[in-house]
Amino acid sequence: MLVLTRKLKESIMIGDDIEISVLSIEGDQVKLGINAPKNVDIHRKEIYLSIQQENSSATQAQANAIDSLSNYFKKK
Repeated sequence: MLVLTRKLKESIMIGDDIEISVLSIEGDQVKLGINAPKNVDIHRKEIYLSIQQENSSATQAQANAIDSLSNYFKKK
């Protein structure tokens, strides 16, 4: 993990087209601004993990449905 120190209104660049800026600091909370192309998905980590879990569950449900259909047609 790369750890960088930034002050208020300073930024970091990720590649050529993603900029992360420190917008404000209030107590133990830091407000960040992220400027990135529209095709780059940006989520808070807890939301990202929730999306990954939902996708995994949906994939498993599809696999179960395919297995059920396969078994159904094998019986016929």
